[in-house]
Amino acid sequence: MSQNHYQVLGVAPTAPAAEIKRAYRQLVVRYHPDKHGGDVRFEDQFKAVAVAYRVLSDPGRRATYDFQLAQTARRADEARRQQQHRPATQHVYGVPMPPPAPLRTRPPAGSHERHYQTIPRQRTRFNRRDWTLTLLFILGIALFTLAVKVTMDRVTATSNYEDGLRAYGQQQLAAAYSFMDETLHFRPDYAPALRRRGELELLVNRDPRAARADFQAALLQPQPRQVAANMLYRLARCETELGLSTAAELSLSRALALDSTLSAAHLARGKARLLDLNQPEKGLADLNRGLAQRRRAGAATPWHYVQVRGLALTALGRYDAARNEYFQVLQAHPRDGRTHFLLGRLAARTGDPAAACEFYRRALRLGYEYARTAETECP
Repeated sequence: MSQNHYQVLGVAPTAPAAEIKRAYRQLVVRYHPDKHGGDVRFEDQFKAVAVAYRVLSDPGRRATYDFQLAQTARRADEARRQQQHRPATQHVYGVPMPPPAPLRTRPPAGSHERHYQTIPRQRTRFNRRDWTLTLLFILGIALFTLAVKVTMDRVTATSNYEDGLRAYGQQQLAAAYSFMDETLHFRPDYAPALRRRGELELLVNRDPRAARADFQAALLQPQPRQVAANMLYRLARCETELGLSTAAELSLSRALALDSTLSAAHLARGKARLLDLNQPEKGLADLNRGLAQRRRAGAATPWHYVQVRGLALTALGRYDAARNEYFQVLQAHPRDGRTHFLLGRLAARTGDPAAACEFYRRALRLGYEYARTAETECP
């Protein structure tokens, strides 16, 4: 027959199985010999339809048939191209055509006819080179991850520190402390944040122990001389509040070794040497130096330290000089009860109980309650 099975059923080569089955049923009814009185032509067509459906309804047979059709079409195309490119000297007619290749009538062999050889599974073994490459790869990933984390932590810490500085400048101390604390969460050894948080521990939380820990950690990092001197001064303040007099004097001495112009450190060390370490001569020298530096710088006179210098002069038996210090303070602050009390103690030490009692009474009237015990001893 000149028609292939698809043409017999009237369907396309890409038709699905359902369409092939539907076409088969229609053609079987149309070409059934009983409807045509046993006409041989319809009987042949009926058989051709049955054969076509038997091949196309089976997926395996259909695949084989499609392959044969493709091979036949390819050979026909090759023959057509050879005919078109025939040399001019070759006769077109009378040349015998090559015999057609035999059609494959047997379906492909099934799995029971094929011979498979089981390939044994081989156990994968790593050699030294494989292990080295694997470890280097893992190490590279770990180093890359660590580098990314460190970079992100530094960027976040820097951003929080800048926000904390702005809040500090705007006197938003609680917000500044939170930003500094967050900065140190990402960079625990960041000295500027440690220094600022230490200052805020004193200003906001009133926690000299925590502030001392922050200043000590910051001083472990390289610092400019003046910054380090200022931190040592603040560290000494914390140690003074904690009752660590010897440590406070050592911190103030280190601060002055770095910056001898730090008048606050001179004054603080003079007070510590006088009141805590019982060294009036050294204390007086520090107080004189610190007050002189303040005066040369044109800064305001810290009258509290003038009172402390009066105490140092009293301890050294220089009563007239001490009295002059106290009267200087009274000229600036005439209603300072503490100064009146100190004048009373000086009068009592110089053998003038009447003047001492008068100064004690004035101190009490000005609200200085520490003078009450001394006043009770007056007649």
